[in-house]
Amino acid sequence: MSRINYLRWQMPAILTSVSSLLCAFCIPAVILSVVSTSQAASNVSYPTRPIRLISPFAPGGGNDFIARTLGLALTSDLGQTVVVDNRPGANTIIGMDLVAKAQADGYTLILTSSTLPINATLYRQLPYDSRRDFAAISLVGTSPLIVATPTTSAITTINQLIAAAKAKPGELAYPSAGTGNSTHLAGELFAVMAHVKLLHVPYKGSGPGITDLIAGRLAVVFSTSGSVIPHIKSGKLRALGVTSAQRSAVMPELVTVAEAGVPGYEASSWYGIVAPSKTPTAIVTRLHQSISHALAIPEVHARLTSQAIDPAASTPSQFATYIQAEIIKWAGVLKAAGVSPQ
Repeated sequence: MSRINYLRWQMPAILTSVSSLLCAFCIPAVILSVVSTSQAASNVSYPTRPIRLISPFAPGGGNDFIARTLGLALTSDLGQTVVVDNRPGANTIIGMDLVAKAQADGYTLILTSSTLPINATLYRQLPYDSRRDFAAISLVGTSPLIVATPTTSAITTINQLIAAAKAKPGELAYPSAGTGNSTHLAGELFAVMAHVKLLHVPYKGSGPGITDLIAGRLAVVFSTSGSVIPHIKSGKLRALGVTSAQRSAVMPELVTVAEAGVPGYEASSWYGIVAPSKTPTAIVTRLHQSISHALAIPEVHARLTSQAIDPAASTPSQFATYIQAEIIKWAGVLKAAGVSPQ
């Protein structure tokens, strides 16, 4: 059986088994920790000193922008300074490990992303356990990837992209910011669910790949909004759709890939805050409330949406369940795509 046929055969089972697999991970010792009931306290005096919010990326990027925007609002709500600490490197592993080993007192947090569930499968030996070592606090926002083609391309819709890929199996190339990156796996998931074969071309970042796309050396891209919107506005790229489950509030005119011809497809990037596991219930609750308040502030909402980020708070329990589902989902996609753990 060829690899692409194997993928087509396996993926429906992978996607439909998420709900049942989640039940298997509901044991507190295994599922990503929400709170530590043994340490819960209703009258915790928190916070009494500055809080460190780690951004596991370099300054100036999307994660850093969100962390600083949210940090200012949380400072006002909590009454203590929230200091953004950039700890880039190793595909966010450096920052995540720092938090996993930090004291569970609510003073060390991290703005994590969809990299967390991907890394859980992408790396054989992480220095932390992605399921056990973090307490979920709240989702912060989601950001769909945009499927785009050069304006010189004859492909103008998702259905035309599927037809072209079926006519030329393995010939339509798309770039990514690196193997295992969301811009790679979004394309792999599309190929499996649309029953086509695309050619993945990894780059050391989004910029070079988009440059080659505009030049016509590649056929399509599944890229972050910030990377392609300037080129869409300048007329160099054409947006075909968004990868989120629902249309983006920032770009409501763009259809989703699911409604354009690939039912059930969803591959959004997301951002959320977690703390070390065993963080007391009262502190998790206080932080969740503060994040929810911050995201409801019109100025904060406007700053995030200006960068094509849809603000979206959640309860700690909802966020923990979402992370677990993402781990299972991307484990299946990585396996189906033949991406070997590093």
